[in-house]
Amino acid sequence: MGRVPQLRLALNQIDSTVGDLAANAEAIVHWTRHAAEQGAHLVAFPEMVLTGYPVEDLALRSSFVDASRAAVRALAVRLAEEGFGELPVVVGYLDRSETAQPRFGQPAGAPRNAAAVLHRGEVALNFAKHHLPNYGVFDEFRYFVPGDTMPVIRVRGIDVALAICEDLWQDGGRVPAARSAGAGLLLSVNASPYEREKDDTRLDLVRKRAQEAGCTTAYLAMIGGQDELVFDGDSIVVGKDGEVIARAPQFAEGSVVLDLDLPAAAAQPPSGVVDDGLRIDRVVLSEDPLPAYEAELTGGYADRLDDDEEVYSALVVGLRAYAAKNGFRSVLIGLSGGIDSALVAAIACDALGAQHVYGVSMPSKYSSDHSKDDAAELARRTGLNFRTHAIEPMFDAYMGSLGLTGLAEENLQARLRGTMLMALSNQEGHIVLAPGNKSELAVGYSTLYGDSVGAYGPIKDLYKTYVFRLAHWRNRAAVERGQTPPIPENTLVKPPSAELRPGQVDADSLPDYDVLDRILELYVDRDQGMDAIVAAGFDAELVAKTLRMVDTAEYKRRQYPPGTKISAKGFGKDRRLPITNRWRELTD
Repeated sequence: MGRVPQLRLALNQIDSTVGDLAANAEAIVHWTRHAAEQGAHLVAFPEMVLTGYPVEDLALRSSFVDASRAAVRALAVRLAEEGFGELPVVVGYLDRSETAQPRFGQPAGAPRNAAAVLHRGEVALNFAKHHLPNYGVFDEFRYFVPGDTMPVIRVRGIDVALAICEDLWQDGGRVPAARSAGAGLLLSVNASPYEREKDDTRLDLVRKRAQEAGCTTAYLAMIGGQDELVFDGDSIVVGKDGEVIARAPQFAEGSVVLDLDLPAAAAQPPSGVVDDGLRIDRVVLSEDPLPAYEAELTGGYADRLDDDEEVYSALVVGLRAYAAKNGFRSVLIGLSGGIDSALVAAIACDALGAQHVYGVSMPSKYSSDHSKDDAAELARRTGLNFRTHAIEPMFDAYMGSLGLTGLAEENLQARLRGTMLMALSNQEGHIVLAPGNKSELAVGYSTLYGDSVGAYGPIKDLYKTYVFRLAHWRNRAAVERGQTPPIPENTLVKPPSAELRPGQVDADSLPDYDVLDRILELYVDRDQGMDAIVAAGFDAELVAKTLRMVDTAEYKRRQYPPGTKISAKGFGKDRRLPITNRWRELTD
């Protein structure tokens, strides 16, 4: 006879869709059935899995809160009817406080980011997130009131403390309270958005919190995409000494089922108010410990993706989720032969399949032969649908009527391409993908209603240097898999150019991208000012010019389509600056 596992835990790392309560409930039933078939004793699902996350201002709509509350009660009944009534299931949903009185600074209706423990056809216990994040993309003070309990459920004689996402990310609160409550397991359900290199931060965090809680800690994460956010999974279970017990794959839906050796609950466990003013709310679901059994599930340890594959996977998942959840089957891309549209096309083919990707070459009289050839070669390599529509006849008609020169003439070409793309989108039902990168968006090097048109911008959070880096990675990955590299070699090596006038290259208007991106990273991502950036070794005149371009382009960025967030500070919710703004980060 082997050792006696105390508890078999099922962590369901799944996707959900905001507002689709019925489909989300079906997914919960499906994965609960899977967990039951694996012999699980406790089943968990991510933060707000029943409603999807984030719900944003839907949290302020009382009808949606009511629907969520009704759905969680109906789900409890459904699980019991399906034969899973004795299996405790932890489910995130949207609730409201029954006791909180409206106060200044709190959302009307007192919504709560909550989770429920479903057992025997009822909500056996519910609780709300205690720490509410209010930074980056998070606005949870706007939407929710905090929870004030330390929820503990006794399952098979083991006390399991419960938490929601930010309860682990901030110091204090439910982590030390779990220790004070004498928990044998701390289970946190999460919808933690992806950022580059966050997996390393997340692992260190869970290790630290397990040691602070003094018990095994399970961190269950969401997978999938919601508008600009991507959720990468990477659920983790760590022992009380910080040793990793199991780790789920990144960017893959599934269930981690594992046996845990956990201490039995105390005969007279702590009660009352503990750390941070949290009141222990303990519910006994099953008092008797499990009899010995031989089977042992370890949960496994999934290999980590390297940094470039991780970012590329996030971009693929983000686009795939945006298209699928909004009912779009196909995408349309203007193919210039340049690196940006080539990478967008590769991502689109991987996300949707090449048969659902449509590329259009729209040459003008300034388009080089190699650009037209490179666009056609990309189509040949990937197998996407390809056609050519020259814009020269339309351009000549406009020029004959308006007599434009200089920048206006250049921008007209971009806008004719944008008009053509949107016309084809209307006619054929594809959504247009905008190819702009973070460097161009930062300094305003794009044409409103031209290359900025589209429903989604897959690489809008990638600096130009990283666009090249990912393009090289994607080609290398293809070679390693015995496949054709999707991006033509000439696209990778030629100087970037908008090709809107004879002999034009980006370097005519912009600094070298390697230098530019490092300045932008300091200014945009780290909020450093002129003096600090110059002190970091950059030319003062160049810094002043770059910062001026960034500041004056805010109106363009505000009109750019959404796109996958992969950095700690993407353009959009992460970085909110006024369009009308006379403050300048410049020294005299």
